Amino acid sequence: MEVKKAVIPAAGLGTRFLPCTKTIPKELLPIVDRPVVELIVEETYNSNIGLVIFITRRGKSLIEDHFELEEELQKKLISEGKSELAKVLNDQSNLVKVVSVRQHSPRGLGHAVLMAEHVVGHEPFAVLLGDDIFDCEVPATLQLIETFKKYKKNVVALMEVPREDIAKFGCASGPFLDQTTIQVESLVEKPSPAEAQSNYAVVGRYILMPEVFEVLKTQEPGKGGEIQLTDAIAKLIKTQGVVGKFVQGIRFDAGDKLGFLQANIHYALKNPLISDKLKDYVATKVKV
Repeated sequence: MEVKKAVIPAAGLGTRFLPCTKTIPKELLPIVDRPVVELIVEETYNSNIGLVIFITRRGKSLIEDHFELEEELQKKLISEGKSELAKVLNDQSNLVKVVSVRQHSPRGLGHAVLMAEHVVGHEPFAVLLGDDIFDCEVPATLQLIETFKKYKKNVVALMEVPREDIAKFGCASGPFLDQTTIQVESLVEKPSPAEAQSNYAVVGRYILMPEVFEVLKTQEPGKGGEIQLTDAIAKLIKTQGVVGKFVQGIRFDAGDKLGFLQANIHYALKNPLISDKLKDYVATKVKV
């Protein structure tokens, strides 16, 4: 089965970036000159996914608007001799097909994913959390898709974290199937360091079979009183099987102020137009 659809939950309030996110969706905050969400959608394109389903709420229509081609702006750019920029915007609007589904009440990540059922249908799909940015030689989602094709099981993305940080994540444990993949035998949402069976953190990327929707429909609220996606996936361990893929690459938590700044610095250093000037600034102006 091919993975051709992706769900991107984007209904959060963005409280960690207030007051900025009072009017601007956090998904549109810039990483240098590109919104966070554009990097996420580009990852789906580079993973051969053709349809992105945004789960949004009132006030988040700007996210979907970002991927529409504005013809008047295109004409103006071309008339001013800015054809390269016009091409960038044109390419951006043609990455993938984008649709939006409203989550009217914020009841957790699991509930947000459930909102996409009627669009996903009965086929495997990817879930990409917009707070997690990955810079990988092979796109993170594509790494999971290749793992899904190999093992024919639900896949969660993993990275090792310091044990004291595991309470911020879902935690997976189990024996290794190959050098970068484990058979998940336990999956717990945000355990304390003392309770955690490993330091293997679930980090913002999933490939799920459609049966997860039936589990989510009866899923009781978990941590924080919300319907947790991790709890639903844990129930699939016995019925379908779940594997964990250690993503090969760099991850940034763009939902955290420090992680957001780290991502900006990382991508700025990769930008040939500003990398040297940034290095000079850091060397001469910043005292550690």
